[in-house]
Amino acid sequence: QVQLKESGGGLVQPGGSLRLSCTASEMLVGIRVTGWYRQAPGKPRELVAAITPGGDRRTLDSVKDRFFISRDGASLQMNSLKVEDTAVYYCMVGGREDGSDFEHWGQGTQVTVSS
Repeated sequence: QVQLKESGGGLVQPGGSLRLSCTASEMLVGIRVTGWYRQAPGKPRELVAAITPGGDRRTLDSVKDRFFISRDGASLQMNSLKVEDTAVYYCMVGGREDGSDFEHWGQGTQVTVSS
């Protein structure tokens, strides 16, 4: 079974930067979208940024001009971090292979923004 693993999370001061990375245990084919989600305590999981193989991007309004997803979706550059960005961040890869849809999730990496 494919496993995704996020890395790069940690504690950072407001205004700081982090770069999250997502690695897969095996090569994936049939990818349709790669995305980063986050979930803060007591809040629902929300999409932060996503990108398709064709380059179509979608970014959460509150992080536009601060967060940038890489072309392959495997990394998320987060700049000018705010306290409200504190959450567990997850990577997700969705697609279709051999006639079946798939959606793989990582276990998440904690990002804490605090002074």
